[in-house]
Amino acid sequence: MEGGAYGAGKAGGAFDPYTLVRQPHTILRVVSWVFSIVVFGSIVNEGYLNSPSDSKEFCIYNHNPNACGYGVTVGVLAFLTCLLYLALDVYFPQISSVKDRKKAVLSDIGVSAFWAFLWFVGFCYLANQWQVSKDNPLNEGTDAARAAIAFSFFSIFTWSLTAALAVRRFKDLTFQEEYSTLFPTSAQP
Repeated sequence: MEGGAYGAGKAGGAFDPYTLVRQPHTILRVVSWVFSIVVFGSIVNEGYLNSPSDSKEFCIYNHNPNACGYGVTVGVLAFLTCLLYLALDVYFPQISSVKDRKKAVLSDIGVSAFWAFLWFVGFCYLANQWQVSKDNPLNEGTDAARAAIAFSFFSIFTWSLTAALAVRRFKDLTFQEEYSTLFPTSAQP
């Protein structure tokens, strides 16, 4: 077991992209990033249709612009959040302060759990609006609408797993902190 609280024994090391890519939380973050692109991309691309009678745009989800707006907003913000936390994953080994590492891990827990909740709300909202939608005579955008609903559902699990991995990392690192205070390493002369 390496000493140091929150991995501080590793702080200051050289950046290793191979190690970063192999970490489960990084893989889940990339998968969440792709899912968010699918959700907001499918809604932006095919979620708004033109009405055949008056050429006005309407949302494919029950003609409710709030449903399309929610899906796009959550998708874009999740995309940006994934990029932010991927950057934090890259920078994390360089953080030498125990307090800063603890804050980073705790923020990862909170943000990941919050996004899991937002994706749950988004899935329920989009699925409900799709269920009560009137029939689309041309069947335009139906695949995109279903894809947005499906990937909203998948995102619940990726963000929940990211939060669970962050909790595990917090517990592991807290154990390391307690272990290093109970059994300090002897100083070399």
